[in-house]
Amino acid sequence: MSSDGDGDMENQAELEEKTKLINQVLELQHTLEDLSSRVDAVKEENLKLKSENQVLGQYIENLMSASSVFQTTDTKSKRK
Repeated sequence: MSSDGDGDMENQAELEEKTKLINQVLELQHTLEDLSSRVDAVKEENLKLKSENQVLGQYIENLMSASSVFQTTDTKSKRK
């Protein structure tokens, strides 16, 4: 009878270990899903900011080309 008891204890310990490992795997899967969602959100924000930077860059370029201050820098530097 004691050998059956030992076997039951081993099975119980094995079952607990498997349950623990399954819970760890599930927790890691949830963490991975969270990280993946965060990466997607950051990629989306990055694309948005790149687009905004292009618009601002074009706007600054247009302002500079329309301004006489930036077009006459060569003649002003010669006077100094």
